[in-house]
Amino acid sequence: MVKDIQLRVNIEDITKEGILKELAAKHLGIQIHEINTVKVLRKSIDARKSQIIFNYKIAVYIQEQPSESSAYTFEYKDVSSAKEIHIIGFGPAGMYAALRCIELGYKPIVLERGKNVKDRRRDLRAINQFHIVDEDSNYCFGEGGAGTYSDGKLYTRSLKRGDVRRIFENLVFHGATDQILVDAHPHIGTNKLPKVVTNIRETILKYGGEIHFESRVVDFTIKENKIRAIQLQNNKEMTVESVILATGHSARDIYYLLHRKNINIEAKSFAMGVRVEHPQQIIDSIQYHCKNERHNLLPAASYSLVQQVKERGVYSFCMCPGGFIVPAATANGEVVVNGMSPSKRNGEFANSGIVVEINVEKDLSTYNHFGVLKGLEFQKDLEKMAFEAGGRTQAAPAQRLTDFVTGKLSTNLNSTSYQPGLNSAPLHSLLPNLIGSRLRTGFEAFGRKMRDYYTEEANVIGVESRTSSPVKIPRNEQLEHPQIEGLFPCGEGGGYAGGIVSAAMDGERCVEAAIKALKS
Repeated sequence: MVKDIQLRVNIEDITKEGILKELAAKHLGIQIHEINTVKVLRKSIDARKSQIIFNYKIAVYIQEQPSESSAYTFEYKDVSSAKEIHIIGFGPAGMYAALRCIELGYKPIVLERGKNVKDRRRDLRAINQFHIVDEDSNYCFGEGGAGTYSDGKLYTRSLKRGDVRRIFENLVFHGATDQILVDAHPHIGTNKLPKVVTNIRETILKYGGEIHFESRVVDFTIKENKIRAIQLQNNKEMTVESVILATGHSARDIYYLLHRKNINIEAKSFAMGVRVEHPQQIIDSIQYHCKNERHNLLPAASYSLVQQVKERGVYSFCMCPGGFIVPAATANGEVVVNGMSPSKRNGEFANSGIVVEINVEKDLSTYNHFGVLKGLEFQKDLEKMAFEAGGRTQAAPAQRLTDFVTGKLSTNLNSTSYQPGLNSAPLHSLLPNLIGSRLRTGFEAFGRKMRDYYTEEANVIGVESRTSSPVKIPRNEQLEHPQIEGLFPCGEGGGYAGGIVSAAMDGERCVEAAIKALKS
């Protein structure tokens, strides 16, 4: 017999040998020797009160042994001679589109503008140390996409769009720790993601798929409203029948290409703002009600904040406990910041995007002459502003949090994890009023919600501009572009995902739709 139960365990008891089995027996009213084993299904921490509690959902095996095999199996087959499906982009959507192709007996041909994970590292070093941006290989572009060198957060609200557990199990199959199957807010960590991505690539190649790096798509051949071929930067052309367009939210050249060819795209609302960086100890003390170091059993504390300000949401985004801030520009002449964490989340700082909702129809009237690209152009202008304010390098403009709110230039700045460095700048006046004024009000509100959050020990760093795509590529109920047969917009770049897991699920769905169309 197997019974699923919920348990609450005090932090003082959590290290006691056999505590879960002991509490399970008490909960079920049985003898402890009747329980063969307990299996943790879900784990979370309740730190709302001073007494910190670990919440467990466990499977209790009563006079029964658990099965060693997973309910999920991944059966890949040789597709080297199978019908081809072309996939543009090798981020989470593209990777899982390729894997699903192989499962279903089709050959994926993947075209990725950037480099493999190993070669990418040199280009990331060039950004961080020498302020040189390779426009095809950076924190956004390259094998695994923006997810490879990121926190690797796997939490998603897209539970109705596919089998979330299947994606998690596949990540474990490819080398992620099985802890992601248990944690309430799982993440892999920037130090471990590259190996997982490498393993996925090896699976695709092993079973006959193709992956072409440094192969940026520059044009499409469209005839009779059907995509017929794609052109690469090296003047190579590939005949195609089905194309999964999974280029990510920063591939602006793709949006310009579609617009230039009169292929329908739409302006989409998004969010922009800044990164705020605190010493991790401050966030720990707030969340865990401790004055000094957090308990050694507790992970670096995180937070989630939201406030309505002047009919727009101001909220935390991609919060990275024990993490660091990185330069996420995809072109020279712009500064973009993003955050990530290693698997242990053991860094000195906590950072989070704090962003404001931008209503593309109501807020950007001065950009209306750009039509459907107005959100993109607004994005670009703020990134150029950050570049100028940072000193025309990858150094980022910054202000102490309290100075940002009160409207004063910071005479000096706090220490930071941001490797290219910070430059004191009046972000309070440089950011457009629709963002800056709401951020100032939002930060004050967050300080009331989290005592000591509003502090001069925190830096505000600009700009956090790549939360999601400012453009949507439409698709019909069959997930195909309504105007172009054989073109399947996919993932974050299409406007249909918001993270690793949702993008991966969308990649699978798009391939299934493409195969269905090929068979019809």
